[in-house]
Amino acid sequence: MSIKKISKEQPEFFKFSEENLNKAKKIISKYPTEKQASAVMPLLYLVQGQNENWIPLVAMKYIAKFLNIPYIRVYEVATFYSMFNLSPVGKYFVQVCTTTPCMIRGAYKIVDVCKEKICENQKELSKDNIASWTEVECLGACVNAPMMQINDDYFEDLDKEKTEEIIEMILNDKQPKPGSYRNRKSAEPENKRTTLLNIKNA
Repeated sequence: MSIKKISKEQPEFFKFSEENLNKAKKIISKYPTEKQASAVMPLLYLVQGQNENWIPLVAMKYIAKFLNIPYIRVYEVATFYSMFNLSPVGKYFVQVCTTTPCMIRGAYKIVDVCKEKICENQKELSKDNIASWTEVECLGACVNAPMMQINDDYFEDLDKEKTEEIIEMILNDKQPKPGSYRNRKSAEPENKRTTLLNIKNA
């Protein structure tokens, strides 16, 4: 497991927005009083969503006080799980699945697009600091390979051209439409097929 990079530049202050504060209180209310420390993961996820996809150290301390637990308890969770970013990744964080199903369907063409249009290196910000990208393990959409995740959205059934269109949109701070780029609904068969074999030729 690679060591997470913690940003050298840290903000001095963090607090939940009013909307996220209400969400946090609702999350905590789902736990028994003596088990509310277990809410640390969803609260860290709220922080990340509010803070353009990364969690500063001051926010970990804020969560520790919020849950009345030692700061180290929050720190060890944030540094362990790959879903949490501890340095800026930009407003749009692109995760490209390169596990076997995506790889054999052209995942590295998507990687090449990210290298060309965002940045040559993984987890480095684009020139305007709006986006970054990284390779990840299986994201669970193997039937719709190749695919990538941008923030919380999945983009599936991709090819080089469609990926270029999507990346261009985020670099211009526009939200692309998630889902299949071969106009499939969920993981339905293409061309309305219902069997693996052509019965006439079976």
